[in-house]
Parts: sequence; C-alpha cells; structure tokens
Amino acid sequence: MKKLLISSIALLGLVLAGCSSHSSSSNSKSLSVGILQVVQHGSLDEARQGFKAGLNQQLNAHDKSTKVTYHYLNAQGDQANLNTMSQQLVQQKNDLLVGIATPAAQALAKKTTTTPTLVTAVTDLKSAGLVKSNQQPNTNVSGTSDLTPVGLQLKLLASMSKGNKPLGIMYNSSEENSVLQVNLAKAYAKKHNLKLKVVSATSTNDVTSVLAGLTGKVSGLYLPTDNLMASAMKIIGQKAKTAKLPVVTGSIEMAEDGGTATYGINYYDLGKQTGKMAYDVLVNHKKPQSMAVETSKKLHLYVNKANAKSIGLATNQIKQP
Repeated sequence: MKKLLISSIALLGLVLAGCSSHSSSSNSKSLSVGILQVVQHGSLDEARQGFKAGLNQQLNAHDKSTKVTYHYLNAQGDQANLNTMSQQLVQQKNDLLVGIATPAAQALAKKTTTTPTLVTAVTDLKSAGLVKSNQQPNTNVSGTSDLTPVGLQLKLLASMSKGNKPLGIMYNSSEENSVLQVNLAKAYAKKHNLKLKVVSATSTNDVTSVLAGLTGKVSGLYLPTDNLMASAMKIIGQKAKTAKLPVVTGSIEMAEDGGTATYGINYYDLGKQTGKMAYDVLVNHKKPQSMAVETSKKLHLYVNKANAKSIGLATNQIKQP
C-alpha cells in the first residue's frame, strides 16, 4: 500500500511538473525581424549590430520571455538584389522589418504598406518618401535619421586646413542623402565665406580618378555620410594621406577607416536607439505611424591619431568645433 501511495505521489509530481513546464513554455513568445542592408561597410554594419543590441537589451531588462529571430539580408549595393530581398522578407511574414540606409528602406516601403517598418542610417525620411512628416509619419515607417552636423564638420575641416585653396567635397550625386548634405554644406559655406570645390563620383572606379583631379587644388576634403564614399574609404584615406590632405568625414566609422577626424554620430549608438524603438513596436504594440523620427542623441569628436600624425597635424590642436 505504501509503495502504491509513493508511486501515486511521484506520478502526481511528474504531472504537475509537466503542467508547470508547459505553462512556462506557453508564456514564451517568439518574434521575427527581417533586416535589409544596402551594402556592407563599417557604418551600416555598426548600425545593424547596435540595433540588435538595443532590442536585446530592452528584452533582457523587461521581457525575457520574448525571443527574437533575425533574418538578415545584404544587397551588396545591387538594386536588383534590393528588389528581390525586400520581397523575400515581406513574404516571410516578419513581425517587423528594418531597412538600413535609404535604398534599403525605400525598397521595403515599396513592398509593404502594412508590416511595421523601422529604418536607420537614413538622412531624411520625408524627402526619401518614407514618411509624411518626421513628427507624425502617418505611414508604416519610422526610425532614426543619421543627419550629421554638416556645418560643424565643415568648420572642423577649415580649422585643420592650411592655405587659401578651397575645401573639397566629394560625394555620390545619385544618393539622395548625400545631395541633401552637400546642399547644407553649400549653404553653410556661403554664410561663412568659405570657398568650396564640389565633385561627384558615381562608382568605386570613379573615386580614384575624381580624387586625383582634386589633388593640389584643395586644402582639405569633406566626405558626407555617403555609402559609396564609405565603401571606398580605405582608398580615399591612402590617396589623401599621400597628398597630405586632412579629411573630415560624416561618420566616425569613416574616419576610422582612413579619415583624419570628425564631429558626428556613432552608428552603433544610432542603431541602439532604433532597437529601443523596435521594442516599443514589438512588445508595447506602438505603431510607426505615430512614432516621431528620432535623431542621434550623442555627438562625438573623433580624431584618427595615426592619420593626423602622417599628414603633419598635432592631435591636441584638433578641437571640437
């Protein structure tokens, strides 16, 4: 009889344990996030890693029962890839889509007007046709802008440049975000009586020849947060170093890859901001339609000491503008 009682108690314990285990499992939630990145380079990679860190940090702090699966695709700068990959991510029925850089964001927006979508590393969401306004998007899209303090960056370059030659600007005229920044640079230069020589390169092959055309004609070089310039940063950095040209870049990651200095945003931090927005969408059920577009909450002075030394600049003389 005792053996039967003990066996019954043990069996009941197993049943209760099984119920408890099932209850715990049923409380967990699984979500999927599709990420489309236009091309691989330091700034965009940092934004992606920051996004995942920001979202995971929020989940670990507030909602450990929710698990996220990430589906990441990189178009490697190819428009056909962007079209195919954006369609693929939409068809996967992801709970959230993330577009990294303007072309990726636009590709996703063309494929769905219903799936919640956040973007990052996009300079102007409104001019890119992603939102109705930055304060009240009124579309299925919101996110973070990487608009940098262009005027302050030009001011920094002017303080590092020697002689009376104009400041050079090189950008890709086919990137909307770059055109916006160049227009801001021109407006700042006009207001502060700075001379500019602005040139455009539209492919990696163009970069070397266009840069060669600037050599000897400018006293410094400014590069906006431009995907082509970022991808070619090591080449640009080497050529500029040989010409003893100071280079101010739109992002810290670009300066790390061959620039001299910048006063700007950190893309990892920007990605983390976007990740926190993603938590609000996925867990708090906020809608991008009513989530204001955010800009970077932090700006940093970064100096590439090795580059500065190689062109004869003392790093302690490079000051925050």
